[in-house]
Amino acid sequence: MHPRTFRITARPGQRSLVEDLLAAQGFSCEAEPYHPAARRLLTEPFPLGSSLAAAFGLIYIQDRSSMLPPAMLGAAPGDLCLDMCASPGGKTGLLAGETGPEGFVLAAEASRDRLATLRQNLRRTNAANTATIGVESQRLALAPASFDAILLDPPCSGWGTVGKNPNVLELWTPEKAETLVRLQRELLARAAELLRPGGRLMFSTCTTNVRENEEQAAWTLKTLPLALDPLPAPPGFAPVPLELPGLSGVLRVGGDQEAARDAGGQGFFLARFRKTGEADAPADGDFPPLPGRPLGRRELAPAQDLGADLDALPPGELREFGGKTYFLHAHALRLVRDSGLGTGGQRWQGFLIGQTRDGRFMPAPRARVLLPEPTALPASARLDLDEPAPILDLLAGRSLECAPAPGAGRGKNPEHGLVPLYFRGLGLGWLTRKGRRLLWSDR
Repeated sequence: MHPRTFRITARPGQRSLVEDLLAAQGFSCEAEPYHPAARRLLTEPFPLGSSLAAAFGLIYIQDRSSMLPPAMLGAAPGDLCLDMCASPGGKTGLLAGETGPEGFVLAAEASRDRLATLRQNLRRTNAANTATIGVESQRLALAPASFDAILLDPPCSGWGTVGKNPNVLELWTPEKAETLVRLQRELLARAAELLRPGGRLMFSTCTTNVRENEEQAAWTLKTLPLALDPLPAPPGFAPVPLELPGLSGVLRVGGDQEAARDAGGQGFFLARFRKTGEADAPADGDFPPLPGRPLGRRELAPAQDLGADLDALPPGELREFGGKTYFLHAHALRLVRDSGLGTGGQRWQGFLIGQTRDGRFMPAPRARVLLPEPTALPASARLDLDEPAPILDLLAGRSLECAPAPGAGRGKNPEHGLVPLYFRGLGLGWLTRKGRRLLWSDR
């Protein structure tokens, strides 16, 4: 069993605080060399997925090889990106971190069940610079040359996961895998259309099947307006020799049970391409009106009175949809304007960040992206804990007693509302205040 790996989802300046939270529960880890947010677990006193860091979305458990495609795509801060087969969202979240708050990732997923999982994981990890759409990516109703970077990790035979899925070779025989080869080519062709000239496409699989790997790369170079963009060997990985010549810069890691065990990762194939040609001028035309209702200052004021840092959000808008409040990134709005995103019956969804009731916007309990720095609030207006035990009590449904709310008795009913929760200065989420009790309500 190879060592467990994970990614810290918090901002770079908070990574050491997340490690402190892990250490407080007995976990220890070390940094991985291929990405600054990647960690290898050294000590696991109980399942990592049951840790407080996992419960609050501050880490995402992920195979080390599966972090390579978004990490090596080369997306720059501010880029407009597409993840074509996005669920469960680990690669989407890492790519969202690569582009930064000014950048944006549209995550597409055809399966309704997997789309729900994708949205849940992106919300849990606070990837506010993302939006999701439930559609087969080869049928995305978007204009050509819409994206700066595209990640395509399509359905594949999964032979590279044989170390943890021994039956995968029986499930996907070479003959059955031919249906996947055809689907992958459809997706590659659509990706080439949606990518702007000069933009990058990362094609990756978790299989060792040459038909889905090297032969797909060769087909792409022969058929599509894409040139190979060579990949360097990532630190901490031992590349596996390729099956076909003439593909210098295409990368394979892992490949069988022993290799996966030694390297600590699944078998993965990666090929990065750059779009050739020149961009066409954008087409003129009307764009569809945005649904939902934009929130005004009066509706946002109650959250700001609680200390919510609305300026911490990326550029964009807050809109209400039937009582739920979503953040719509400026890049998503640009896609609506330039590409007609949302037309043709294809509905997309921004980042769920809270709710609006009785004319008041309130952050969702997990919207830690809106938490202010703890020093910006008086001690009576926040809860900053030093030990895990009371946080575990909150998650178990038990309440904590708190001091009287600031302003009590002055007519604003401060005995009810939200209170920011921290662990040694690390933002975790928003607690509900009811009188002198604080509760965790994961609604």
